[in-house]
Amino acid sequence: MRSIWKGAITFGLVNVPVKLYSATEDHDVSLHQVHDADGGRIRYQRVCEIDGEVVEYQHIVKAYDDGDRTVILTKEDIASLPEEKSREIEVVEFVPSDQVDPIMFEKSYYLEPDSSSPKAYALLRKTLETTDRTAIVQFALRQKTRLGALRVVDDVLVLQGLLWADEIREANFPALDETTRVSSRELDMAMSLVDQFSSDFEPEKFTDEYQEQLRTLIEAKLDQGDSVDTDETFGRAGDDDEGGEVLDLMEALRRSVDKSRGAKDGEKAAPAKKAPAKKAASSSGSSRSSSASSSRSSSAKKPAASKSSSSTAKKPAARKSSKAS
Repeated sequence: MRSIWKGAITFGLVNVPVKLYSATEDHDVSLHQVHDADGGRIRYQRVCEIDGEVVEYQHIVKAYDDGDRTVILTKEDIASLPEEKSREIEVVEFVPSDQVDPIMFEKSYYLEPDSSSPKAYALLRKTLETTDRTAIVQFALRQKTRLGALRVVDDVLVLQGLLWADEIREANFPALDETTRVSSRELDMAMSLVDQFSSDFEPEKFTDEYQEQLRTLIEAKLDQGDSVDTDETFGRAGDDDEGGEVLDLMEALRRSVDKSRGAKDGEKAAPAKKAPAKKAASSSGSSRSSSASSSRSSSAKKPAASKSSSSTAKKPAARKSSKAS
């Protein structure tokens, strides 16, 4: 086990250093919600009811609603409250153990001595056992002031969280106010039935049959191959608080990888297509050479054209002769 808190029990001038451990754990099979069509994981998003946008956790604050009005409590408002950081389990009083109603019991914690000498721890334990008293204490855990009962269970000091008095509802049922007559014969028969079922309480005799049957069902489906690939249906998301963001990131990474692979495949395939390009280049080069040779041949014929131009240059002489005549 790993301790979740360290502090000290204080009563009078006595100080008992202790470590606190959770005494209970949940044995239920952890189940998720999935889409019945394809087994895809169902995830929830925090959506603003005004603009319909998904709100990131860092932009979420608390609020109190009294029915007609809502008071928004910012992080600064919460930080202005006196934060409870006490590391003491303060003994307020010692009361008879039978006066603590089990209906008030909440979560239980084991206390381990946290000093080189456990004498103070043993002294407090022995005192509670001898006096048959329970120590009522106040302590702070996870930024909340709590009420608790300190008692001994199998030589270990156990801190039993208690509900506050205003958290216990009153059982107000009109049917209980009606007068009901129970005959002595009915009472004798009921007491006889109790005697038949009388026993000492042994918790290990009782099992959670539903959870056992659920595990059997899951194992049978796994053995039959009736399952889907977790990575394909659930992705690799972490906490539910960031599930949508992680899935979007995974999708972006997949697309990036596919795009990169496509680009690399294109680069590998490009050299094979260069041969026709060279052919075309050679044909274009030959066409350029043929056009160049044709231009040279045409330029070579230009002197003939110049002769014709020289013959036209002699026409003025002919005009002179006509004028002379």
